[in-house]
Amino acid sequence: MTLQERFLRYVKINTTSDENGQGCPSAACEWELARLLADEMREMGVSNVRLDAHAYVYGEIPANCEHVPAIGLIAHMDTVDAVPGRAFHPRVVEYQGGDICLNAEKGIVLSEKDFPELSQRRGKHLIVTDGTTVLGADDKAGVAEIMTLCERVLQDGSIRHGKICIGFTPDEEIGSGADLFDVPAFGADFAYTVDGGEINELEYENFNAASAKVMVHGRNIHPGSAKNKMKNAILLANQFISLLPAAEAPAHTEGYEGFYHVTDLAGNESQVVLHAIIRDHDLEKFNARKAFVERLTAYLNDQWGRGTFRLDMKDSYYNMKEKIRPHMELIENAKAAMEAVGVEPVIVPIRGGTDGARLSWERDIPCPNLCTGGANFHGVHEFIPVPSMEKMVQVLVELVKA
Repeated sequence: MTLQERFLRYVKINTTSDENGQGCPSAACEWELARLLADEMREMGVSNVRLDAHAYVYGEIPANCEHVPAIGLIAHMDTVDAVPGRAFHPRVVEYQGGDICLNAEKGIVLSEKDFPELSQRRGKHLIVTDGTTVLGADDKAGVAEIMTLCERVLQDGSIRHGKICIGFTPDEEIGSGADLFDVPAFGADFAYTVDGGEINELEYENFNAASAKVMVHGRNIHPGSAKNKMKNAILLANQFISLLPAAEAPAHTEGYEGFYHVTDLAGNESQVVLHAIIRDHDLEKFNARKAFVERLTAYLNDQWGRGTFRLDMKDSYYNMKEKIRPHMELIENAKAAMEAVGVEPVIVPIRGGTDGARLSWERDIPCPNLCTGGANFHGVHEFIPVPSMEKMVQVLVELVKA
C-alpha cells in the first residue's frame, strides 16, 4: 500500500470527536480507525500491538542496536467537528495553477488569491476535499506517515535504530487526547507528535490555553409589553462579544500574538450559552487575558444584575517550551533529520496545542511537534501535497536512525 493509498483509506473513515460525548472515546465512530490501525500494525510486523479499552492504539518496533534511547511517535486519529457532514470524499488533483473547484454545486473553490501558498504547489499532486467537510489531514496525515515509517523500517534491515514506540490517540481535537495515554506502557524516553502544518515546520512552543463558558440569563416578556422589563439574552451575549478586543481575534493575529475567540453560541431570549477560547504564548499575558474576561463578566453583571452572566473558565494546557528547554537535543536532532533529506527547518510557534503539550507538562515526557505537510486545517479548504507527505516519511526515517 502506498502512502497516498493509506492516507485516502484513513480519511474516508469518520472519526469526528464529540465535545459533548460521554466517556473516551467521545464518539463511537472513532473505534473503526483504531481497530484498523491495530490490525495493520500486526500485519506489517509491529510488535506488542495493543488496542486498549478507550481506543488508544500502541505498538513498538524493537531496537536492532544497543544503547539508543527509545523514541516515541504520536498522532491523533480524530478529526475536528468544525464543518457539518460525515461523508468524506477526498480526491487527488494534479495542480497546474489557478483555482481548484472543490464543489461546483455550492460554488466552493480553492484559489491562489485566497490561499497564496498554493502557487508553490504547481506541478504537484494535491489531496483536497469535496467542499463539504474537512479533509482530515489533521491528523490522519501524521497517522499515515508514522504507519509508512513503520513499514519501511521493518522492511529495510539496514536502518539501525533504537526502540520505536508508536501511539495513536482519540479525542485530541476536544483537548482530551492525553487524558488516558499510558506513558509507562508506551515505553519511550521522549516523543514527537506528528501533527503540524507546512513541511518545514518544527515546533516546541505552543499557546497557553483556557476555555470559557458564559451562561447569559435573560428575562423574556411578550414583546408587546416588554418595555423596561425584557432582558434579551441574545443581545446581552452580543454585548459581551462586542466588548472583546476586536483586533485580538484569530483573524487579526499571527506568530506570538494571542487572542480571544468565540467558538459557538446557542440560545434564545431567555438564555444563551456562549463558548470561547483564550490563547497566549506568554504566561503573564495569558493570565492577564483571563483576568480581563473575569472583569468583563463582573462589569456586565453590575450593569444588568448579579447572576445575569455566569462564567466558567478553566485552563486547557500550557506552553511546552519550559519542558522542552532542558532537552533541546530533541530539536537539534529533528533539524538534522530535516536537513538530511533536503528540508530547511523553520522553528515556529504552534498557534494551538497538541497532545505533546499536555504530555510534556503533565506526564513528564518531552514531546515537541513535527509537521505533516498539510495546510488550511479545520475547514473545507484543507489540502495536503502528496510529495510533502512522502518527504515527511523520509524525515521520520532519518529521525529514528541510531
